[in-house]
Amino acid sequence: MPAAAGPAAVPAVDFSGAVSLALVLDFDRPHPRHFGAPPATSEAFRVGSFEGDVARGASCNCRRVHLIPHCNGTHTESASHLTLQQRALHELLPVAPVPALLLSVQPVAAAESGEDSLPAPQAGDRLITRAALRAAWQPYADAAPRALLLHTGTAWDDVAPPFLSRQLVQELVDRGIEHLVTDLPSVDRLADEGRLTAHRIFFGLPAGSTDLASATRPQASITELATFPPGLRNGPCALQLQVPAWTGDAVPSRPLYLPLTA
Repeated sequence: MPAAAGPAAVPAVDFSGAVSLALVLDFDRPHPRHFGAPPATSEAFRVGSFEGDVARGASCNCRRVHLIPHCNGTHTESASHLTLQQRALHELLPVAPVPALLLSVQPVAAAESGEDSLPAPQAGDRLITRAALRAAWQPYADAAPRALLLHTGTAWDDVAPPFLSRQLVQELVDRGIEHLVTDLPSVDRLADEGRLTAHRIFFGLPAGSTDLASATRPQASITELATFPPGLRNGPCALQLQVPAWTGDAVPSRPLYLPLTA
């Protein structure tokens, strides 16, 4: 297994071929509502005699938005998701593109995988495994990405989505992956007794710790509920993570897939 690589230069990227990996959040149509969250909403802002809706005679549209980043769409989070101390994502994420690798990996039945998580997977659970990751990575053995775009084919409305084995997450750490983008609603099981095993391994945060200073990978990020449009090919690419300058343990995000020039 390759050792973790140091920072690598990004090959020339084709910005004209950029593809957004963010789900479109349409407030008027079905959209993610994981962990029992209410739907995201958008309504006209009202104050005094003003109502921010041109259709109702206002001079301009002005909307008030309610959402839960973790539950209602594509979002990016860091170790602050699990700690008392908070650090804004826009302060730690790279602004420039980083070398990345796009891999498509199919889930397998946890009972037949030979891999696990904490708590132990239950009957019917599916895992994204280290074995499958290694097989998908093998054709790109010379790549040295800092980011992994992990396409599992999971639909955002899957009520029992697969999750990552702890062996796979440790593999990502060992390979030096700092930024993970996936279509899963969570890298952990949706109901996992609050263990968040995959998150903790990826951020280097000991079990039970809520101290950000204890995280050995505070620069790492996980982006969940991404989408992978048809036509994207596995292999080396670049990733640019676009996030608003908000505080909070998770923020809505727009990861961009950037193809490399020939």
